[in-house]
Parts: sequence; structure tokens; C-alpha cells
Amino acid sequence: MHHDRLLVHLLLGGLLMTLSACTGMVPKKDLPYPLTNESFSDPVKTVSIPLPIIASSPNEGITAGVLTAFLLHNSKDEVSTLLSPQVNWNRNFGITTTLYGAFYPTPNRSWETNLSQSTKVNCDYELRLRDKNFLQSKIETNLWLYGFDDGSARFYGFEHSKKQDETNYGDVEYGFTMTGGYELFSGLQLILGERLRHLSIGQGAVTSVPFIRDKFSEQRVPGINGFTAHAQKLAVVYNTLDSATAPTSGLYLRASVEASATILGSSADYRHYDAEVKGYLPLDDARFITVGRVAWNQTLDGTVPFLERSILGGENSLRGYGRNRFIDNTYLLCNFEERIRLFRWEIFNVTADWEVAPFIDLGAITKQLDTISTRDFELNPGIGFRATVRPNIVGRVDIGFGKEGPAVFVGLGYPF
Repeated sequence: MHHDRLLVHLLLGGLLMTLSACTGMVPKKDLPYPLTNESFSDPVKTVSIPLPIIASSPNEGITAGVLTAFLLHNSKDEVSTLLSPQVNWNRNFGITTTLYGAFYPTPNRSWETNLSQSTKVNCDYELRLRDKNFLQSKIETNLWLYGFDDGSARFYGFEHSKKQDETNYGDVEYGFTMTGGYELFSGLQLILGERLRHLSIGQGAVTSVPFIRDKFSEQRVPGINGFTAHAQKLAVVYNTLDSATAPTSGLYLRASVEASATILGSSADYRHYDAEVKGYLPLDDARFITVGRVAWNQTLDGTVPFLERSILGGENSLRGYGRNRFIDNTYLLCNFEERIRLFRWEIFNVTADWEVAPFIDLGAITKQLDTISTRDFELNPGIGFRATVRPNIVGRVDIGFGKEGPAVFVGLGYPF
């Protein structure tokens, strides 16, 4: 009952705060770089929007809270900076305080940061940088630095895993991913990447299911005592999308190979092969956008750590299941959405496209692709609701339905 009352209080507080949304003009000197840059006028148009938060996913359970989105507009009246402090409550993690920031100083440069700390187990500290301003925009660099502890992590076993084999653990990680891409000609990139990932396994925050090491051994599940991955990637990408964050048309193709070697510090020798195709077809002045994705991933050789294998489940793959629900050596994934703009509405002095997106996710995971059968596939229908402030901001709620019940994901950015 105490939890129910807290949930109601948080929601009512969030709804009352929403009514206090406002627009203001702030002197530019009070918003120093990187909050503003040369693309902003003086004073700066600033919109603050308090909102309630409620989500329910298979791994985390119910999360509720409030946030305030601060939107800073440049001289073109585009949202070029987003700051979002928020406070959430979850019965497994207690109170979580988060500060998220996204900065888009130019179309070819962006930064994202996330600082999050819970009173129980969870934390998340991330920095993402993207820059395509080198050598007349022919070179694109990306960097992701991270450290987090996820006390809701789950493992069910490999291949035909069962719900009754569910276990919990604390996924404690830090590392980086860095890539550099060179544009060979219009739309075609050659990319080199470097990745370091150190993971340790601790006690999780969910006591209703067994701890992973109480049910599985290192011999059956390599990596449950922790591991290190140091891998190098080579990829070829063909990209004609009209936007990096909110595309409405174009084609994206990627093929890559990545190698992990013990001689360079990894816990095991193995190789990843990966391919992805995405297409966006707009109709009626992009009021309807048909979106499809087909992806394949395979991991070969050695005693590969379980979280370095091919994985499905979560807000960006099979949306009817929690993160990392299915794990084995290879997967095949198909996603289809029809993004329908219901209306374009200015609310709180921000022009947003309000969309509904019925979708179907279809995926299978197995030891080898040539042994895949129809019984291996999971079918997840669902519906998404999105608010898009072009060219940079996408907020979404996706509700997916799998064999183990529904899942609700709330976040930023399109799923693919």
C-alpha cells in the first residue's frame, strides 16, 4: 500500500507540474558554452516542460517519477540543447536521480551525457561524442565512454531458454567504444573501431529470482565470473538517410567484422560478424513512413563470454521482452513499423510531430543460422507513441507483446 500511495503521489505531482510549463527569454551570458554557442541569438528562447514518468518492463518492473525538460532554441528556432533532470522511484532500486543532456551545436556535431545514481545498486555514467567536421566532413568520429551497474540484469540460459530458468545479477561494467569513418564517396564509409569492455558480476537487486551463480556455472556459462573484451572492428556502411536522429527517407546498409584476442587483453578469442539493412519510405509528405530493418549477427570460436554473444530482447530489438532475454551464437531479426503522423501541434511554444507507430518484431536466436527453424522465431506485435521535435529530439513509448506478457519502454530516440 505504501508503494501504491507513493506511485499516485508521484503521478499527481507530475501532472500538476505539467500545468506550470513555461517559455522564457534568458540572456545568453547566463547560458555559457556548451549550453549555447554561436548559433544562438541573444536572449535565448528557453522552454521548460515538467512531465510525469511511468514505465513497466520485464526486467525493472514499474518505474514512476517526474522530469523537467529544458529546451534551448537556436536562432533558427530549432532545439539545439536539451537538459532533463529527473527523479524516479522503483521498488528494486529505490530513488534514482538523473541528469541527461544532449547538445547539437552543428548538424555534424553532437554530444550526449547521462549522470544517474540510485539509492540501491544502480548507477549509470555515460558520455557520447559524434563529430563529422574533419577533412571537409569526410571523416566521422564517434566515442562512447561509460560506467554503470545494472541490478536488474537477467539470464535464462542459451538457445531455447525457459522462463522458469530466469536468474538475476548485477551487471557492473566500464569501458569505451571508439570509431573513425572515412567517406570513400557520397554515402559510402569505411570504418575502423576499437572497443574495451570490462565486466564483473555482482548480486542484483531483484530477490524474487535466483542469483545467476546459484543456478549456472562458469563451465556452462562462460563469463559469469566476469570478463574483459578488447576488440577491433572493420565495417563498411552505405547511408543515404536524410537525418542521423529522425530520418524520414533513405537507405542504410552495414556489414562488419570484429575480432577479440587474448594477446591484446581479452578473456577469450572470438569473432563477431554483423550485417544490417534499414529502409525508410515516406508517403503523403512524410505523414506516413514505412520503416523496415533486417539484421543478422553471429559469434564464432572459443569459450565466448555469454554477454559477448548474439543477444535479442529489449527496447531496440524484440520489444515484447526485457533486455538480453535471448542469448546464443547467432540471431536473425526483422522489425517493421508504420510511423503515422497524427498531427503537428505547437505545445509550450515547441512544434512537435505526434506519431503513432504500430509495429511487428520478429526474431530468432540459435547456435547456427543454417539450423534455424520456424519454432525458433518470436513474434512481438505492438504499438508505439512518439513525439518528435525535429531535427534532433525524439521521445517515445513502445508497448510490445511477447509470450511472457507485455513490456512498456519509455525513452529517447527511435528504436532503429
